[in-house]
Amino acid sequence: MVAAGIAVPGARHEATSRRSAWTAQGPTDRAVAEQQARPAGSLRVNAPMAFGALELAHWLPPFLARYPELRIDLVCNDRIVDLIEDGFDVALRLTSKLPDSTLIARRLASSGVALVAAPAYLERHGAPHTPQDLLAHNCLSYTLAAQPRDWDFTGPDGAAHHVSVQGNLQANTGIALRAAAVGGLGIAAAAAFIVRDELAGGGLVRVLPDYAIAPRELYALYPQNRHLSPKVRAFVDFAAELYRTRRWD
Repeated sequence: MVAAGIAVPGARHEATSRRSAWTAQGPTDRAVAEQQARPAGSLRVNAPMAFGALELAHWLPPFLARYPELRIDLVCNDRIVDLIEDGFDVALRLTSKLPDSTLIARRLASSGVALVAAPAYLERHGAPHTPQDLLAHNCLSYTLAAQPRDWDFTGPDGAAHHVSVQGNLQANTGIALRAAAVGGLGIAAAAAFIVRDELAGGGLVRVLPDYAIAPRELYALYPQNRHLSPKVRAFVDFAAELYRTRRWD
């Protein structure tokens, strides 16, 4: 990084050379350069099912309005895909820890995780007061978590709490767990964006609100050979701009 007001040897010559080179280009050359720098063509995007349906699909219209020469091929699933082998330009991931890889990762936002249940469930079974109380409850688990039935909390005093829960449902998408929780089946741990509307409307209430679950971080991932692609850069920059303002919790 160059501090403001400090002269850099050769910088003026370099800038002058760039301007001269641009001036030397003919109208056709400039048109081709501008065309190549404009986001266009097909952008193949991978995202988790819940995030694709509840978040991404809602901001794709303004994104495509800004870049009308782009076409989006969106694939939503909750399995880990190989971006390079499966031909994706960019992927969005919500995770507490990224695995080692050669992909470029850009952090976009953080989503809290809420423990939730329907009021009717809590009326029938009572509300837990500590994480250990969850052992007496039907807990709904996300299949693709590293340890689906191992839930970790940080208490109000900063102490760590670990519980191995049990339940009669596990699913590979948070949307199914949300629906089951709203139906009164049990207690679920869900990303804030998945249960935001249900919490606001009273269909779900928070359980153990004084005990925190580690948040999930939202990342944009893309292969190194896509790093300078105008369409990938436009997509990632748009998402970063959008999530610069806190949207959840």
